[in-house]
Amino acid sequence: MRFEPRPNPSRIMILMSPVIAIALTSIVAMALFALAGLNPLEALIAFLTAPLADLYGFGELLIKAAPLVLIGVGLAIGFRAGIWNVGAEGQLTVGVIFAGYVALNYGATGGWWILPAMVIAGAIGGVLWAAIPALLRTRFNASEILVSLMLNYVAALWLSWLVFGLWRDPAGFNFPQSEPLAPDALFPILIENTRANVSVLFALGAVLAGWLLMNRSFAGFQLKVTGLSEGAARYAGFSVRCAVWIGMLASGAAAGIAGVGEIAGPLAQIFPTASPGYGYAAIIVAFLGRLHPVGILLSGLLMALLYLSGDVAQMSLGMPSSITGLLQSTLLFFLLTTDVFIQYRVRFQSSNRQGATT
Repeated sequence: MRFEPRPNPSRIMILMSPVIAIALTSIVAMALFALAGLNPLEALIAFLTAPLADLYGFGELLIKAAPLVLIGVGLAIGFRAGIWNVGAEGQLTVGVIFAGYVALNYGATGGWWILPAMVIAGAIGGVLWAAIPALLRTRFNASEILVSLMLNYVAALWLSWLVFGLWRDPAGFNFPQSEPLAPDALFPILIENTRANVSVLFALGAVLAGWLLMNRSFAGFQLKVTGLSEGAARYAGFSVRCAVWIGMLASGAAAGIAGVGEIAGPLAQIFPTASPGYGYAAIIVAFLGRLHPVGILLSGLLMALLYLSGDVAQMSLGMPSSITGLLQSTLLFFLLTTDVFIQYRVRFQSSNRQGATT
């Protein structure tokens, strides 16, 4: 058995691939519910609709989706150019560190400039952390996948060292957390009686900016050509190194700003686990959205719903909350599988006694 590239993959099937993956994931979810002794269809409906039963739940959906969409758009810029940044989790964490420094040292003084300074600091932190694998890739041809992935753990340990040490709240009963951030260091609430804040607008802005960059700019055309063929890009006079830097720094800035949204939003403090894995989940969001900003917006909302549904599964259905991670990974598995069969056809070979192959 071998895989043979299809000369002309179906564009309709490429667009339908996320729908097929979602449908297959739903079947797996119903099978899990059935094994747990629940009515599969009723449990699936409750799993997907219960988190949105009221306005507060809708607000939770928005603040969960905001970092996923923001990071997903940033990653998509690099992915289109063939730059595989898997270090968004670490870049988000360093954005938390940089913005947290501003908030803890200057937030109590007050002033309109605190939040803008935090956003700028978070973006700078994410950019600097993303610049490390970009530099190693362009100077030494090191794999940006491995370097960015390993830096995630360095960033997490750096944040833990700060929160367990210098930034620990002296009145926090020895829990690993910083002092509560000052009111001037928190994003304003957008929807009353919810926790949805201004970080939602950053995500929408990223969708618009990403669409303009990738679909309406010459730089976006260069990134697309580079992703399709580095040889063709060089022949056309496009700089592959420039594409690496654009892809890495754009995703780093987006992840850093997403980190600011976490500590200046629902957390209002700094914890060692400032992110529940948004940097990794955003990779699924980017591919599920077909690397298109509008598709990423929709897939980000779906992924955020899965996060919220994990709590529902634990409280209402008696399922472990880890079902969220299980369904996320299942969704990615089916998405990659359908993409393989869309891009390739399976050929079977057999050998007869004379050694001929059919």
